[in-house]
Amino acid sequence: MKLYDLLADVAFTPLNDLNPEITDVIYDSRKVQSGAAFVCLKGYAADGHRFAPSAVEKGAAALVISDDLDFEVPDHVAVIKTDDTRLALALMSRVYFGYPERELKTVAITGTKGKTTTAAMIAEIFAQAGIAAGTIGTLGIVYGGNTYKTDNTTPESYEIQKAMRDMADAGCGAMVIEASSIGLKHSRLAGVTFDVGVFTNFSDDHIGGVEHKDMDEYRYCKSLLFRQCKNAAANCDDANYTAITADFKGEVLTFGFSENARLRAKNDRLLSENGFIGVRFETEGLKALTPDVGVPGRFNVYNALAAISAVSFFGISDEAILRGLKAARVKGRVEPVPVPGNYSLLIDYAHNALSMENVLTTLRQYHPHRLITLFGAGGNRPKVRRFEMGETSGRLSDLSVITEDNSRFEDVMDIIEDIKVGLHKTDGKYVVVPQRKEAIRYCMLHAEEGDIIVLAGKGHEDYQEIKGVKYHMDERELIAEIIEEEHLQ
Repeated sequence: MKLYDLLADVAFTPLNDLNPEITDVIYDSRKVQSGAAFVCLKGYAADGHRFAPSAVEKGAAALVISDDLDFEVPDHVAVIKTDDTRLALALMSRVYFGYPERELKTVAITGTKGKTTTAAMIAEIFAQAGIAAGTIGTLGIVYGGNTYKTDNTTPESYEIQKAMRDMADAGCGAMVIEASSIGLKHSRLAGVTFDVGVFTNFSDDHIGGVEHKDMDEYRYCKSLLFRQCKNAAANCDDANYTAITADFKGEVLTFGFSENARLRAKNDRLLSENGFIGVRFETEGLKALTPDVGVPGRFNVYNALAAISAVSFFGISDEAILRGLKAARVKGRVEPVPVPGNYSLLIDYAHNALSMENVLTTLRQYHPHRLITLFGAGGNRPKVRRFEMGETSGRLSDLSVITEDNSRFEDVMDIIEDIKVGLHKTDGKYVVVPQRKEAIRYCMLHAEEGDIIVLAGKGHEDYQEIKGVKYHMDERELIAEIIEEEHLQ
């Protein structure tokens, strides 16, 4: 593709009259190959303009810059100047991958909390309606049963465009993305017109350092999403929704418990039966439904309302919505694993005291026969974290099962002794089973009817790090092995 064709949507000034054939659009100089256009991004720690000479040495056919360069560019290299190279990267990537969003139903979700769960719900509803959907967010790029890890909740624009192209080529009909405030601030979603934009909620987060200078900037960055959406849905129980959707050109579909919401929830209650843990509620207004949501916690009513609102713009059937909400799971987030017996087994990523407190407090609301928490703590990390986790589990669990979790270069028994310091501040019962598979086996073999067992700390991770080596370990596989080995039915 010719350089100027790639720049079709970019405002730019050419610094020479070259229009070379471009083989790829690259922003990491280490990945430059012959014929690439190298886009110089300015980041917190590094400025891509400094790496332009290296890009040229590796065969870059064009440089896209916003600042003057401090070296003499060879005559055969095109140089393009633009005000915002991040915006240019997004718009060039969109052209390079053939405007892939035009081949997909697209939903973007912004908000402080709930993005990952809402995205999973929407994707599952699409799946139940016969539409394969991919997601981009905290868990990575997920489609076709595969997960591709990313560095950020909202990846760089090139990765987003490539992912959408790959999804479309793989037969997906929809894409759901978590639109973080940082991703919006840095134009990673620029150029895309989403079919639906969703606002979940807004609270104090990501303030200070290299993120947002204050709450006003944080709120403003989230609002940017609604300048590029055909339709919008928002939680009207959050007072910030009007400010965040202010730039949307149309009527916002509101959801919540408020009488003013177009999609209203009522009569929400917790569900715990036959190993299923979730929440049931009713809706009125836009739709009259009684969904069962397979993710624990009353706050997931809001996530379910967001998902229902989003898919309503695509004419998805009520039956697909109900099936999707019941089946939706977020890998590693209070994720239920089917087991023989009338107890519940959940996998969760909680790996510090705060996240553990949130999960266990939520599960306590279900009044389990016993709440059992299996966990360890990471090696080569502050000891205070271990003390706090031990104290939290001792206070909120009926039984703590202490085991390993990425011990790294520390001895697992030393880590366990630190956890016990926190446990001993409570009267909580505990057992020590150092090897994680055996700790899971202990929980399963000693489970009683009505128990909720939480395997905390690993979540979506599929490895165990010991002495600098990452060994494959997926708790779902361990559970299946134990069921087979113990002939559990």
